[in-house]
Amino acid sequence: MSDKKAIVPVGKIEQRILLIRDEKVIVDADLAEFYGVPTKRLNEQIKRNKGRFPDDFMFQLSTEEKSEVVANCDHLSKLKYSTSYPMCLPNTVL
Repeated sequence: MSDKKAIVPVGKIEQRILLIRDEKVIVDADLAEFYGVPTKRLNEQIKRNKGRFPDDFMFQLSTEEKSEVVANCDHLSKLKYSTSYPMCLPNTVL
């Protein structure tokens, strides 16, 4: 029996790409969902392996940006009451 991972359809990925700070980005929660891991674990692994990534690999949303993302993206409504601010991966990573 093989251990196949589900393939994420391109259309689903395209729907999760946002324009923030004039860059096409994907929010860490969406990327974690694609990989099937908790967002917290994804961010832990990125921090643990920080030397493997360029300095501009991710950026954190401001309070205003987080509010706007939550207001405009129904699938991210769970972030409304989160005390942490989402991380975003720019288009160069996607």
